[in-house]
Amino acid sequence: MISTQTLGSKLELSPRALAFWAGFVSEAGSDASARLYESFHFGDSESLADELAALVLAGTKRATASLFWSYEADHKPMPEPGQLSIVERWSGEPVCIIETSSVAVLPFDEVGAEFAASEGEGDGSLDYWRRGHRAYFGRECVRIGREPSAGMPVVCESFKVIFRGAAPGARRPLT
Repeated sequence: MISTQTLGSKLELSPRALAFWAGFVSEAGSDASARLYESFHFGDSESLADELAALVLAGTKRATASLFWSYEADHKPMPEPGQLSIVERWSGEPVCIIETSSVAVLPFDEVGAEFAASEGEGDGSLDYWRRGHRAYFGRECVRIGREPSAGMPVVCESFKVIFRGAAPGARRPLT
């Protein structure tokens, strides 16, 4: 049986996330607990979190952007390639496990069109990405006491879905 102790002393998982992780480990045939980074939802609202989780499941969203300053403020390490994360809906329901493929930190105004398109949001354009993320990062800056700027450091993370769970019609582990 898997427990939070197995996953490391700093990582707290809900019972639902623990059960989901155990399903992944069972299907994968090996324990990847040392690679588990977090269990989380995207965004800062129920509608955004659930919409982005659906885009990940559909294969449209293959990347995410976060504010580097948030990692500093929260005393949290940045994700690294090879790490695994459980994606949840706002409610805490796990929907899939992703594996980080790459991580780069860029100034906001240097994030390119290819990355914006891989985020899979809106019309996929860089203009849409900048508008949406300027608003989101602005809210995040308020939370952490920073001022948003064109040069604010953005963590650009690419990932792939490696497990979709046991829902009807779900695929088995992709590893």
